Amino acid sequence: MLNNQFSKNLIKNTFEKSFDKDLFIYFVKNLLNNIKEAPFIYRGNFIPDSYKFHIKTLERIGKYQDEDDKKIDLLIVHLKKETSLEQARTMQRNFIAWYLNGSRGDVFKDAALVAFVSPGGNEWRFSLVKMEYQFDKNGKVKKELTPARRYSFLVGKNESSHTAQNTFVNILENDINPTLSEIEKAFNVEKVTKEFFGEYKKLFEMLGKELKSNYTFQIEAVKNNINTVNFAKKLLGQIAKLRGDGSLLP
Repeated sequence: MLNNQFSKNLIKNTFEKSFDKDLFIYFVKNLLNNIKEAPFIYRGNFIPDSYKFHIKTLERIGKYQDEDDKKIDLLIVHLKKETSLEQARTMQRNFIAWYLNGSRGDVFKDAALVAFVSPGGNEWRFSLVKMEYQFDKNGKVKKELTPARRYSFLVGKNESSHTAQNTFVNILENDINPTLSEIEKAFNVEKVTKEFFGEYKKLFEMLGKELKSNYTFQIEAVKNNINTVNFAKKLLGQIAKLRGDGSLLP
């Protein structure tokens, strides 16, 4: 079991720097706890023609099966072009969907945790790609029920890990073997976003009230044609930027 500070430091050290394979593997092993090492690499002719322009290699570092028998592969995908990281996210999702959808011995996988790494490794994405299959009465895959779902964090050098800390630290601390459903919830940043804007609203209202009641500020605002609302927005934005983690909290 990892304590809170160690968990946050592990996330920060993994996600706020250029891609480091050893650190990434260490993080994933602590996140999932029960990984079976099963390495191999797809390159060259093993990459379908439709993806060769963007994909250099696909490497599997291990596999994981949760208590619901959901199969998750742990992958590192090295991209050929810097622009592939941002501009070809649909391609990335579809490439992993191809891989999961029986590309290796007709074995269907439910999801993959993937590091998409740009050339040089300064920026990368940590993604969950999840498949949803429809089966016939004989238990065989009939077709995809929906397009593969993809959740993603942009990480790397000069990027913040604040959101990742909020979402993954509980799994690391609890020393559990998480289900695919629990991993999916960790990648869903809607809750974290709502929390951020809730705190932002509180601080914005408090700051606006203080500025309006501050006689000295109001005199200067009139002299320099300063709008109190705009000033409060810019000030909070600068504070968040200086913190470097997107957080307005102490």
